[in-house]
Amino acid sequence: QVQVEESGGGLVQPGGSLRLSCTASGSSLDYYNIGWFRQAPGKEREGVSCINSIADGSAFYAPSVKGRFTTSRDRAKNTVYLQMNNLKPDDTATYFCAAPAACVFGPSPVQLGPDFDSWGQGTQVTVSS
Repeated sequence: QVQVEESGGGLVQPGGSLRLSCTASGSSLDYYNIGWFRQAPGKEREGVSCINSIADGSAFYAPSVKGRFTTSRDRAKNTVYLQMNNLKPDDTATYFCAAPAACVFGPSPVQLGPDFDSWGQGTQVTVSS
């Protein structure tokens, strides 16, 4: 099982950008599909994006973030990023990364893998003027 940790959240004005990081210690993220989820207050957790392992590398996005968010890997740093541009107030949420994940086509681009253990603490993103 791989334990991941999110970082990089903060307060940003509408139209601004943030880059979230998902890191792991003791395990390489190369061979895992990595999903990004978010949960806003009073709402269910929703899938935001997913990137396949290095065997494929394809990325998938929810319609609400497609064209604004990009997920990528830095293998040297054992890190998966979620670059968020043109942020909107509706993007305000706690963001979580998850491994293993299953990247899928459809309105929700990611599902939790069967070996998923538990959520991390997440990182808070607040978009407000």
